[in-house]
Amino acid sequence: MARSGLKQGILAAVAGMLVASAAQAGGLERSGYNIDLLFDPSDYAAEATATYVNPQRELKNVRDTNPANTNPLTDEYGGGDLNDRPNSVDDTESYWAPRIGVKAALGDSIDCMADYSQPWGAHTKPGQNWAGANNNIETKVESDNYAATCSYKWEMGPGYFRVIGGGFYQEVNGFKERLVQDYTGTGLDGVFSGVGRLELEGSGWGWRTGVAYEIPEYALRASLVYNSAVDYDDLSGFIDLRQLGFVIPPPGPGLITGTKYDVNGAASLPDSLELKVQTGIAPGWLAFGSVKWTDWSQLQVLQFCPATVSPLTPCTSLDLVYRDGWTVSGGIGHKFNDQWSGAVSLTWDRGTSQGYGSQTDTWLLGTGVSYTPTENVEVRLAGSVGILTSGSSGEVTYQGQVIGDDVSYDFDNDFVGAISTSLKVRF
Repeated sequence: MARSGLKQGILAAVAGMLVASAAQAGGLERSGYNIDLLFDPSDYAAEATATYVNPQRELKNVRDTNPANTNPLTDEYGGGDLNDRPNSVDDTESYWAPRIGVKAALGDSIDCMADYSQPWGAHTKPGQNWAGANNNIETKVESDNYAATCSYKWEMGPGYFRVIGGGFYQEVNGFKERLVQDYTGTGLDGVFSGVGRLELEGSGWGWRTGVAYEIPEYALRASLVYNSAVDYDDLSGFIDLRQLGFVIPPPGPGLITGTKYDVNGAASLPDSLELKVQTGIAPGWLAFGSVKWTDWSQLQVLQFCPATVSPLTPCTSLDLVYRDGWTVSGGIGHKFNDQWSGAVSLTWDRGTSQGYGSQTDTWLLGTGVSYTPTENVEVRLAGSVGILTSGSSGEVTYQGQVIGDDVSYDFDNDFVGAISTSLKVRF
């Protein structure tokens, strides 16, 4: 099989320039997984991409629905009455999502790629001055993913059939801060901030497998790729309650201060299955689309506990209560000449929140251009604008346990924008 045959008649896979159009998916997704570089027809290729995303979710009509004070000795963690604080706040923070990859052809049948990405992440920072500070002051999750993927292909009919396999190593870390007790107007105001912090980190392994079929003459490619879950069986970190103090009246001991102690837990970041299709529809024109399912429903209530649980060293939890995510995208690309190509797309992502949280459906309109000054260099620029749809968050029940009884809020349709740029070099 002559590799040069793969290069004849191929219209650039302009769907690949639209990274920004899928940059605000549900759950903890940032850039997800992407192995498009594996299909590059060149013998060797390297690509670097950076995507900037600016979601602008604003929470409104916020109400502290658990205004009781915190008393660890009676297992109460209301945090105090915060309803005199502002009842609206900007919740989300902008972020960058980088990706770096290299690809090599090993003969006519085998292609391999290695890449670094940050597939998962989240960053909300409403701060301390709002009525829901007992639920969240700042939450941040970051990840690093190191992957290797190979494929083997052979002629089948008018095109080529490809079998894909690979593995990846992931690291994740993050923290959450919330107001455990409001000391405003008390004798402890200025002595303790009342803020508690949970910090965690862990690592795990995953794998992928898939198939693809290509007919280069018609710019046709269909691929189906499954990415396994990554089990973090030993998420470890600490809870810091040193900014808490409780006065126990006589005959009690008086002032009791919080402490910092180690905790452990487990979680799995989700498996996913994605179908991608592209095909030429006229000279210089390409249609493309994709459907992806992500198993976010396995992230429900994540419990983290110390080796010895006590009133002063309690467990805590990250309450997510997600449902599965679905992402559907479609678009059209056009090759204007040997140097310039462009594409537009529309993406719908089903929100993962189920009455608790603010991850509702997202609609994104994306566009991108590709400039190839020489056959060895390609520069891409893409952008997208979209809507984070409206909804509300409040109390829900999960397996008989009440979640979200500390704060409720509403949110309108909000704006999200993204821009990405990439450089690809072929040899």
